[in-house]
Amino acid sequence: MNAQPERAAQAGGVEPVGPSAIVRIVMRPMTKALNPIILKLAGRRHFSMAAQIRHVGRRSGRTYTTPVSARRTGDLVMIALTFGNQSDWARNVRSAGRSSIRIEGENYDVTQPRIMNRQEAKPLVDAAFSPMERAGFRMLGIKQVMSLRVVSAEHMPDATATMHATKTG
Repeated sequence: MNAQPERAAQAGGVEPVGPSAIVRIVMRPMTKALNPIILKLAGRRHFSMAAQIRHVGRRSGRTYTTPVSARRTGDLVMIALTFGNQSDWARNVRSAGRSSIRIEGENYDVTQPRIMNRQEAKPLVDAAFSPMERAGFRMLGIKQVMSLRVVSAEHMPDATATMHATKTG
């Protein structure tokens, strides 16, 4: 009997895929120090390196915000699964079936999370990410992406414009 379908059923219909060796060895130790800094910049206009995904914990019910590498293409948001499909945020979004994300100063409500492998997602990833970003994904050994369907978009001014308006008003 093949164990792969059984493992996929345990992971909510998705075969568990963890991070590559380079991500586990090099990037994971740095995330504790870098994530708070990246999170402050993520999602802002003109900071395309990272977006902010907001998700609700499966067990705690708490709202979390996590920096991710995400781009919008048409009515989809594509997110590189740098730490695999078993990261807490990815599991939370799949469990809830929805989330919200802030990309370059724009907020989007998103639904229908779908895990896609590199081959399946290639046309969408090519449309969403630059050649340099895609080369980085290959170097990091990223095997999957998550696609999310945009259900609503709300333009939100970036934090500096809001702070400036508050201080001067």
